Amino acid sequence: MAIINTTRRDLARLLAGGAASLPFLSHTARAQGRRETLVIGLDTSDSVTFDPVRQAQYTPPMTLAACYDTLVTFEPGDYINPKPCLATKWERRPGGDGWRFTLREGVKFSSGATMTAEDVKFSFDRLIGMREQTQVYIKSVERAEVVDARTVDLIMNAPNAPILPILCNPACAIMERAVLMQNGAVPGPEAREKDKATDWLNGNSAGTGPYRLVRWERNSQIALQRNPHSWRGPSDFERVIIRHLSDSAAQLLALRRGDVHAAFNLIPEHVQGLASEANVRIDKLPSLDFVYMAVTENPGANPALAKKEARHAIGHAIDYDGILNSLVGGAGVRPAHFLPIGVTGSTAEVAKQVGFRQDLDKARQLLQSAGLADGFEMEIAYGNAAVAGVSYQVLAQKIQSDLARIGIRVRLNPMDQVNLRTVYTTGKMQGGVLTFWNPPAVSNDLWASAVVERVARRVGWNVPPEMTALVKRASEAQSQDEAASLWIEWQKGVVDQANHFILFQPTYQIGVRKTLGAFPLTAAGWQLNMGGVKLA
Repeated sequence: MAIINTTRRDLARLLAGGAASLPFLSHTARAQGRRETLVIGLDTSDSVTFDPVRQAQYTPPMTLAACYDTLVTFEPGDYINPKPCLATKWERRPGGDGWRFTLREGVKFSSGATMTAEDVKFSFDRLIGMREQTQVYIKSVERAEVVDARTVDLIMNAPNAPILPILCNPACAIMERAVLMQNGAVPGPEAREKDKATDWLNGNSAGTGPYRLVRWERNSQIALQRNPHSWRGPSDFERVIIRHLSDSAAQLLALRRGDVHAAFNLIPEHVQGLASEANVRIDKLPSLDFVYMAVTENPGANPALAKKEARHAIGHAIDYDGILNSLVGGAGVRPAHFLPIGVTGSTAEVAKQVGFRQDLDKARQLLQSAGLADGFEMEIAYGNAAVAGVSYQVLAQKIQSDLARIGIRVRLNPMDQVNLRTVYTTGKMQGGVLTFWNPPAVSNDLWASAVVERVARRVGWNVPPEMTALVKRASEAQSQDEAASLWIEWQKGVVDQANHFILFQPTYQIGVRKTLGAFPLTAAGWQLNMGGVKLA
């Protein structure tokens, strides 16, 4: 079946009825739809907002990166050197206390209004003032100042902090000041208490990206429309529909039938089954994401887990090779901790030397030394969703089986993705939580700072000052060799703490219809450069 959805009526039918409505459209509509509508199958159950400033989930960055631009960006394959986007050049500010950005001329928002330095300043004022998790990403930015209509300064409180890679993150989206203000936005210190723009942004966008958001129905569909004013020129597709398909089998069927152009959550068996499919290909890309289990040490939640030896026993009981080779089908690697393999200080060899590996005898000895020779009970919570083609439930059942071999009795607690996120971020977890991390931007400082600042609080870890100081030293190291050495030292420390067990770092395996040509996957945090998708 061909991709459909060409008229406004057809679009409404697809949004209302999903795949069930597809067979009733005419051959002419289907033929036109191949040219006009890109349809993606994706588990979007973690989506809770499309306000860039409030976003901290796995799948929304794909949509946000399609609707908004940032000052600088990463191109697929190069996650070290930021490239021009809304800024065409940047240099140290006079005095060295920040960065000066020269803005691209003639850029227009999706409304048709021209972007100015005031829009850039407004975007950072709101981001900083909202004091959400996204503001922590740019904690080294004190404020933004307008120099002239095409020049903006970012003033830093830590001039040597690695800010340029972090500015690639979609949370640093440049938004249209006038439109946001009309819809309840408040820049500056009062934003956290008074800003009301999020509701509007959950169904609309005000950016300069290749598309604009026109509708979102949670756990159903996301609809994007081509931005006719995009400075890049028109995208190949008039509209994009991201269909929420939480089940891999449903994505497989939709891909084979042609109901979707691309399926993002195929399990390894389905990927293998498509190898001989005439009309489908598998596009692969090593990611910088990782899936992990966080374990609390809060004695009020579980006294046994307050003992480091018990947490080390968990680390030595998990069958990491079985997860990687069987559940993930070999499509991935496993780093030692929150620095994915491929960034400074994180290699496969470092992971072998520093990370946990399965050793059941050692695990049992650790339980004995903790006074837990008979094991103990714990909970593992997880979302009703899949990640990198693997169901969290299957992953939880595998860990439950592994831990049972050393006497740890696991209760599984499946829940809605949004509820899980709330339980985890508010530190109310009762044992372990299965979740993910994808980079908002490619920066060791972001991964490491997250551990010692936010994630530590969630698991009840009182971080020693020397660990926080180590992150700062490593982030600001001017020598690559010095930085790598410091990051290895940091990984040793957090592995020994044993609050986080990295299960795998997946390789993206996306099923793509051969009617598409360019399909630019990226590991920069948003998976797909949607504006660059082309027809074959």
